Amino acid sequence: MISKRIDELIDIIEKANYEYYTLDKPTITDQEYDRYMQELIRLEEENPELQRPDSPTVRVGGKVIDGFEKVTHEKPMLSLGNVFNESEIISFDEKIKKVVSKPKYVCELKIDGLSVSLLYKNGKLVRAATRGDGVTGEDITHNAKTIKSIPLKINKDIDIEVRGEIYMSKDSFDKLNAFGENFANPRNAAAGSVRQLDSKVAASRKLDCFIYHLPDPEDYNIYTHEDALRFMKELGFNVNPNNKKVNNIEELLEYIDYWTENRPKLPYEIDGVVIKVNDLNDQQRLGFTAKSPKWATAYKFPAEEVLTKVTDIIFTVGRTGQVTPSANLEPVRVMGSVISRATLHNEDYVVSKDIRKGDIVSIKKAGDVIPEVVKVITERRDGTEIPFEMTKVCPICHHSLKRKDEEAAYYCTNEHCDAKKIEKLIHFTSRHAMYIEGFGDRIIEDFYNLGYLKNYDDFYKLYEHKKELAELEGFGEKSINNLLESIENSKKNSLERLLFGLSIRHVGAKTADILGKNFKTMDNIINASFDDLASIKDIGDTIAKSVCDFFKKEENLDLIKKLRALNVNMMYLKEQIGEKTYFTDKNFVLTGTLERFSRDNAKEKIELLGGNCSTSVSKNTDIVIAGKEAGSKLDKANKLGIEVWDEEKFINELSKY
Repeated sequence: MISKRIDELIDIIEKANYEYYTLDKPTITDQEYDRYMQELIRLEEENPELQRPDSPTVRVGGKVIDGFEKVTHEKPMLSLGNVFNESEIISFDEKIKKVVSKPKYVCELKIDGLSVSLLYKNGKLVRAATRGDGVTGEDITHNAKTIKSIPLKINKDIDIEVRGEIYMSKDSFDKLNAFGENFANPRNAAAGSVRQLDSKVAASRKLDCFIYHLPDPEDYNIYTHEDALRFMKELGFNVNPNNKKVNNIEELLEYIDYWTENRPKLPYEIDGVVIKVNDLNDQQRLGFTAKSPKWATAYKFPAEEVLTKVTDIIFTVGRTGQVTPSANLEPVRVMGSVISRATLHNEDYVVSKDIRKGDIVSIKKAGDVIPEVVKVITERRDGTEIPFEMTKVCPICHHSLKRKDEEAAYYCTNEHCDAKKIEKLIHFTSRHAMYIEGFGDRIIEDFYNLGYLKNYDDFYKLYEHKKELAELEGFGEKSINNLLESIENSKKNSLERLLFGLSIRHVGAKTADILGKNFKTMDNIINASFDDLASIKDIGDTIAKSVCDFFKKEENLDLIKKLRALNVNMMYLKEQIGEKTYFTDKNFVLTGTLERFSRDNAKEKIELLGGNCSTSVSKNTDIVIAGKEAGSKLDKANKLGIEVWDEEKFINELSKY
């Protein structure tokens, strides 16, 4: 009877793992899963003779080994060649076409982790091994069994080897380092975790695994890589859902463009895209070099982490008055842009990493995030480095600083500090606030010093200085008109943008949207009590108090009156367009440079009216909006007979709503 219950529990738990990790469709709650697991652990402890070798309790860890045994791979685990830009991708395609006339490819995200080989006998996991040098790896079975996305038993009682990548999610990595570990990146954390002698340590690290290669497809009557991926998923393996078959080089480049732009949204790190010829017979015809297959390559994203030198540590003042240390760097190219400064966050961050002027450091940049120092290369020190010391006064107004008890940050105590005022004005025009285009930081600083901008309402009175602006260097009639038009357009923004732009402490873009969505109008927020605000999900006491304090101040209420008198919108607009528009459910692609919209601004307007935006043109695209210097996307749209709008047409359609 107990044996039967153990079998039932194992089936339930493994089914739950399959549904959660492979299908992404869980059917039981986390609490139910935990109850089943605890019951199984109890029954096995009471009846150790009944514990099965494929029991999911091995995922808890506990096995400790003396060292790692060597494993010889039956087939070498070859590495891939690399390409780094579009021309090299095209060159790879041309080489393939010399052997295969019309090749089709499968594109896969290149997971930044550790390669693994998994061997199953009669459907049960018997060995997991690292890649090693490609011929000989290390046996990590005791740790691989703790990874819930690696099935202990697959859906067929067959002998099979599969290969994939063990990785650590961004969330697990952040939590690991928050508990005192100091791994530089998720890949290092994953590699360090699978090489633990104690499997309990590996189990605590919450590793994951994607499977992407079947070394012997012919044994299972499989003839394309696409079918191999499908087969492995059917067996219960976790196969990445973002893999895609493409029919030509154009679709391949679109896939790369899409993931170059969208990879920061993934819950795990990728460092490129793997490109494989789909047909397995074609793969055999193309063959191998000594080190890598000729039928596959890896496109590597531009480096996210590079080395450079800290030439100085300076201090800047933000819109809240927070004084932040920043590192001036020897200029270095990271992800396609030249970086000469990185944030150091606060005093505690610099001290914990012991960052000094003159240090060689590793810096990292992800997407649009400001670069940050990841670690110091201490072995490169020569004794000339200068230790960090936090400033005691504001670098702009020289008033004293105060460190708040609950924070690691120092703040300027001068309410009239010019730097604070200028930073607030810069923030007001920023992308997620009022998004007034044409203002750079230097322009706002110049306008502040000239007296044209002192508070937010001054933006909407800037037209009064049109003559003076025309006399400034770099301001022609067209640029002034564009600037004033952008200011005028910002009056129509939804309430949440204004709330974020006001620099209310603790109110970020997401919180501003929550406030707007729940209260609908500025007046409702002004009149809301502490309890009204704190009762909203994701607001809480700290934010509620900050909002109440802001609107208790007479100068802030007076500012709202001035903005209202200047016809700045005070209502939440995201839910106001109830009826269908011409944009509703249509798929748009933006290409080229628009004069009166940034790409993000145009995308937001389309989505507000019910449309969808994509980065690539396909048969599902309804409309392409083409600005100046539109390239291959416009050519493809014309080839497919897709409707194309210029910027004027776009503006005319927007004006109808």
